[in-house]
Amino acid sequence: MDVHQAIRERYSVRSYLPDPIPEDKLMRVMEAARLAPSAKNRQPWKFVLVTEQQKRDALAGFARNPFVSEAPVCIVAVCTEKDWMLSSGVHAYAVDVAIAIDHITLAAVAEGLGTCWIGDFDQQPARELLKIPDEHIIVELLPIGYPADVPGDKKRKDLREIICWETFS
Repeated sequence: MDVHQAIRERYSVRSYLPDPIPEDKLMRVMEAARLAPSAKNRQPWKFVLVTEQQKRDALAGFARNPFVSEAPVCIVAVCTEKDWMLSSGVHAYAVDVAIAIDHITLAAVAEGLGTCWIGDFDQQPARELLKIPDEHIIVELLPIGYPADVPGDKKRKDLREIICWETFS
């Protein structure tokens, strides 16, 4: 599958089959994250792969999304350098971790898997559950598994609505 097809086919999966993900397939997805670019190649991330049902159930509760526990794995994307700022005034992790997660989502599609970005969750109990040190922050929860749902129509703005030439307009 080429990258353009993966981009077209990716959608936010909100229902998962209980089928386990073969480890070699999961490691190919995680290799995509490892290869993601980051500012100054600092790779300010770790990914906690949560497979235990009880922990996935707890994460689903923290996210108020039951499908988080349906997926056989929940990838918890953790920033390991939350205070580093780019000269632009943007937190580096906001860019770097997002790039790695996007690599994961596209690699997942190529492997026949689905994902859903979950950014709305209770940070502190999730950190405590996974024993994440205070100096780190969870950026996203990313359930991953075989989709049990069917993608709906993608509603996206027309390209002319989102690009400008030379100046913002």
